[in-house]
Amino acid sequence: ECIWTDWIDVSYPDGSDRNSGDNETFENIQKNDPSWNCGIVQNISCRAEKFPDIPIESLGQVVQCDVNTGLICNNKDQHIGGIIPMPVCLNYEISVCCIPNIPECIPSTPTHTPTTTMSTTTSTVTPSTVSTTTPTPTPSEPPTSTASTTMPPTSTSVSTPGTTTSTVPSTPS
Repeated sequence: ECIWTDWIDVSYPDGSDRNSGDNETFENIQKNDPSWNCGIVQNISCRAEKFPDIPIESLGQVVQCDVNTGLICNNKDQHIGGIIPMPVCLNYEISVCCIPNIPECIPSTPTHTPTTTMSTTTSTVTPSTVSTTTPTPTPSEPPTSTASTTMPPTSTSVSTPGTTTSTVPSTPS
């Protein structure tokens, strides 16, 4: 289960630099606070520090806010208009719903999928009993399953054609 963090603000936009912006990215948060241990970000909430009750979509700024990166706002993407009369990023803060980077909290996923080759051996014995054994990949272990089916006896009749002798009269030479 994820746990919501407090509001995080590790970056501040420089209004005099068009190449600046506000980058509340997970990378920047980790650099600023090495003890930050979010293993998986499941959800994110982003807001402007000065306008916490206004949804960021309503601020008139170009802002990226997602669970893969965090928040990115570039001054060069902003235009005059919106909530402030300057083409610079507002100062933003984020809160994330985090699964801590603790082994028992992270769902385990196998690093590789083993490939197993199975073989089936079928032997038939009269009266019709069919045994099927599926061995495991390691020969030292007992079979994983044995199925035995007994079928009713069948009768087989074999017919051999009789011998016919015909006499052909010999012709004189």
